[in-house]
Amino acid sequence: MADQDADPPVSRKLGNLAILWRFTIRYRGQVAGALAALMVAAAATLAIPNSFRLIIDRGFSAAGGDISRWFQYLLLVVVVMAIATAFRFYFVSWLGERVVADVREAVQRNLLRLAPRFFEENRPSEIASRLTADTTIIEQVVGTTISVALRNVVMGIGGVIYLFALAPKLAAMLLIGIPLVILPIVFLGRRVRRVSRQSQDRVADVGAMVDEVLGAMKIVQAFGQEEREARRFEAAVESVFDTAKRRISLRAMMTAMVIALIFSAITLVMWQGALDVQSGALSGGTIAAFVLTGGLVAGAFGALTEVYGDLLRGAGAAGRLTELLSEQPEISAPANPRSLPAPPRGALEYHDVSFRYPTRREVSALSDFSLAIAPGETVAVVGPSGAGKSTLFQLAQRFYDPEGGTVLLDGVPIVEADPAEVRSRIAVVPQETVIFAASARDNLRYGRWDASDEILWEAAEAANAAEFLRKLPQGLDTFMGEGGARLSGGQRQRLAIARAILRDSPLLLLDEATSALDAESERLVQSSLERLMKGRTTVVIAHRLATVRAADRIIVMDQGRIVEEGTHDSLSANGGLYARLARLQFEGMAA
Repeated sequence: MADQDADPPVSRKLGNLAILWRFTIRYRGQVAGALAALMVAAAATLAIPNSFRLIIDRGFSAAGGDISRWFQYLLLVVVVMAIATAFRFYFVSWLGERVVADVREAVQRNLLRLAPRFFEENRPSEIASRLTADTTIIEQVVGTTISVALRNVVMGIGGVIYLFALAPKLAAMLLIGIPLVILPIVFLGRRVRRVSRQSQDRVADVGAMVDEVLGAMKIVQAFGQEEREARRFEAAVESVFDTAKRRISLRAMMTAMVIALIFSAITLVMWQGALDVQSGALSGGTIAAFVLTGGLVAGAFGALTEVYGDLLRGAGAAGRLTELLSEQPEISAPANPRSLPAPPRGALEYHDVSFRYPTRREVSALSDFSLAIAPGETVAVVGPSGAGKSTLFQLAQRFYDPEGGTVLLDGVPIVEADPAEVRSRIAVVPQETVIFAASARDNLRYGRWDASDEILWEAAEAANAAEFLRKLPQGLDTFMGEGGARLSGGQRQRLAIARAILRDSPLLLLDEATSALDAESERLVQSSLERLMKGRTTVVIAHRLATVRAADRIIVMDQGRIVEEGTHDSLSANGGLYARLARLQFEGMAA
């Protein structure tokens, strides 16, 4: 997402709000109702000065007119204005909430389509801030600001027309001051928009910091860094406040200048009007109506200067959300995807694959890598950190496309297939287990959302997870907490294995991580893994000697290449990289 601090032309600034119209126009009935109510309310407001003119000129006339009639007319205008204003408030508030909901849903749906690269280059916490803070600004713009702007435009234009009908000379004098009002709007509005954007960015920084620190609270407290984090947060909050102060000062200055200019013009015009009443050129009712209407017009234009800043702020928020909506996934299905063969076999092949991560272009993750894994075969992948082991999993699931070479699943290049179909044939048990802040049932059903409770319990039994799940306070309905906080490490892993069992896919990608578990948890997890691997093609990043020995083949990787291949015994006898890794890693764990 490109830096937006540069100040584009005004048309492009406010043009960002066009995205809101795209969502608003879906609700034509509510838009029509809001516009109708707005027009009626504005017309009724402008009719009030005319009511006072009639009361003064006719009700107080020497002929002794019926003054009650004109007060009844004024009351009718007030009632109409109140009812129309209530309808306007309802419709615009409804539209504001509805548009915000639609924007959030559309942005989230588009984010779910994007490849992992996007989230490596853009902080998820900042994206979350856009979905909350920026959409709140959008709600204010749609539900309040645009309505206020339209109402004041209608009242301003209608009021000016009425002023010319009442006293053309005075109205012309009043309008001379309008250019003096526009100049500070243009000059200061540019600076307000830039500072508003900076203010939104600083708020996003605070949100990102809160998310990071709260997510690592145990580390913060374990290392005694509470005071440092508090100071760092205070500095970020003060930065938000300093930026907000600049924005507030600019808007206050703009408002003061505009109001001073408008009401100075009104005072001078009223001075001339008083002289005209003295000379008999205007009636008392006319000058009273002119004063009231002039005040309404001045208020309308004054309000426009305030809402202009809000519109610019909303345009900045809309622009940031537009960036998320316009992002296109790098990984997508081709126009005419090839179907994978049925029944699925689970054959996986890498042919001369080369790849570098977009965020780490200086390092080659894989270089001319070739590997063919037969259906039903278990292949263990070992190697030092950074050898490219996890990259094999990333490419197999098509989270990235290789720069060179081909990855094939069941004989079909996966770039020619639908990514959803490719991933449906793969079950994954990651090293860092992901448990959602939801119930145990929903976490299990991630493997197969339509699974019945009976099937869920069967998978839990197979994964050695049924015992602890039954002991939970509400069973499968028990809330797991943020990141599965209510479960131990071994329980989280067994839950992930049960999820993979429910997936029932022919190809299993297993980043085995049992070294940090106690002996009992490791035994249960390993037993679950053995059941899961049975009858499936399995590629396992091995961390345990038992897994390596049970594999049909061992692939030893270093710097993105295969440097050794064979069985545990043959590789140990060779005295190469595998033998050294086995001594340092596997044998130590076994001991």
